Amino acid sequence: MDRKTWLAVGLSFLGLIIWHFYYNVPEAKRLSEQRAAAARAAAETAAQTAATPGAVSPIPTPTPAPVAPSMARATHALTSADAEFLFQNDTGGIEQVKLLNHEGEETDRVVLNADKDLPIGAFGVLPGQVTGGFEMSVDEKNNAVIFQKTEADGLVIEKRFSLPEIDGVKGRYAINLEVSFRNPTPAEIIRGGYFISTGAAAPIHVNDMPTYTRFDWYRDGKMTSIDVNWFNEGRIPLIGIQTSPAKSLYEITSDQIAWAAVASQYFCTVVNSENPEGTQVWARKFNTQRMSGNHPVFGIQGGLGFKAFSLPAGQERVDKFQIFAGPKEYAVLSKMEPNLKEVINFGFFGLISETLLWAMHGLHNVLWNSYAWAIIALTIIIKLMLWPLQNMATNSMRRMAALAPKMTELREKYKDDPQKMNQETMKLYRDYGINPFSGCLPMLIQIPLFFGFYTMLGSAVELRDSSFLWIQDLSQPDTVWTVPGINFPINLLPIIMAGTMIWQMVITPKTGDAVQQRIFYFMPIIFLIFCYNYASGLALYWTTQNLFSIVQLYLTRNKPLPVLEKKSVIAKREAALTAAATKKKKRR
Repeated sequence: MDRKTWLAVGLSFLGLIIWHFYYNVPEAKRLSEQRAAAARAAAETAAQTAATPGAVSPIPTPTPAPVAPSMARATHALTSADAEFLFQNDTGGIEQVKLLNHEGEETDRVVLNADKDLPIGAFGVLPGQVTGGFEMSVDEKNNAVIFQKTEADGLVIEKRFSLPEIDGVKGRYAINLEVSFRNPTPAEIIRGGYFISTGAAAPIHVNDMPTYTRFDWYRDGKMTSIDVNWFNEGRIPLIGIQTSPAKSLYEITSDQIAWAAVASQYFCTVVNSENPEGTQVWARKFNTQRMSGNHPVFGIQGGLGFKAFSLPAGQERVDKFQIFAGPKEYAVLSKMEPNLKEVINFGFFGLISETLLWAMHGLHNVLWNSYAWAIIALTIIIKLMLWPLQNMATNSMRRMAALAPKMTELREKYKDDPQKMNQETMKLYRDYGINPFSGCLPMLIQIPLFFGFYTMLGSAVELRDSSFLWIQDLSQPDTVWTVPGINFPINLLPIIMAGTMIWQMVITPKTGDAVQQRIFYFMPIIFLIFCYNYASGLALYWTTQNLFSIVQLYLTRNKPLPVLEKKSVIAKREAALTAAATKKKKRR
């Protein structure tokens, strides 16, 4: 490799190390300061307590949500082909959901709502509150669990969970919930609003990106979303000056809210109202008490609220919901209304991502059930479709390379007059019929494809546990070694990807001035940082397309440079040929 190539490689690794320390070291320092402050506060409290005769040192505990007096613990599970829903009396909700077909990172199976004691489908009147006191009974015949309680004013609240039949299979990842309010008294009962809890979501894998831990809600054809970072204090990057305080509660009042959801990178829990009559949503961040390196791992919990109502004597009100708790599988969620597929959150490039996901599924079914080979095949198909465009761009760059001597003359001639040099440069392009931007066209087309792959692979649960060569999981970075001391992961595939980008740049015909060429050498650094700790499936896609482009360049690079002629000369020659042909025709 030449000096510029080694420089690009060195800058790539330098950029990665700076990125690592920019995010890890300040956070570790902040966390250490918080722990030290907590330790000092605890020591001061202990000292003050010890100084008081007869005092007992208090043990700090989290403040529990207000509930009715608890009763003896009793549990029951409803099991479908894909999930096990575990219920507990008193709180009247789903404590946890075990996904029977998805292996966990620390447990044998993925368990949703494992990090928080806010049951899915729990009933409450304030954000984060759980109303207790429900007695549980089981309807074995109808595969249902029923919770009931009678409040002080006589209102009877009953919650019925049952497995629906979806596509001929009992339940899958969905479960029905009916909440009924019955007034057996002779007087009207007025009730304030209430919430149905979505439970909590937290990263399943320590490398799951925190921006995927989100709270979503949907109304009138539009989904609104926040992630756990929304609650953080605002700070100016690098400088660290605080711009806004941390927030403890996200709370929105609206109307006709159809559903609310909590989601991690590949899994979600959605509370979907049969009638879109929700009027409020709330969400909170919580610490899972787990650590990822020096970082605490945060989760998010939330609820869907409904307005106050009155219930005349002898009347009953029934609200119906469907709860989905499972993987963010597009094929499943796209069949559920209204628009539950939005929780996958493909974003701006949604149409591209959905098309790529559909194509990847189709190729997976015919290529040995391998998602890695499906990604490789899909990349090659896309590159073959772009082959004519890439050849056109390569020819344009070769014409630009042939024009390089004349460009050098212009720079020397007008080196003291940049404005005149730019005018003469554009005139030179016009005279020889060259578009200086045509070589960038394939890259401009590939950028939306790259981001389409980025968002698709970032949410494609199908990639979990899919292996390829040394890669154990295409949904995670392919870490082969961790540098001791600094805890820096060596992810091999993104490094290979950056190397293929540099290789491609070395053999690409050189166009533009030296400054522009140096700027292009930063592209591998940008892509390396972008993909380094992301799903290795993305680096596999970009590496494959780089290798394909390299082969294509080798097939054309040894051709002699084209002979350039001015457009005026070409026009005169064509006019002469046309005139000669006309004369010949007249003679006949």
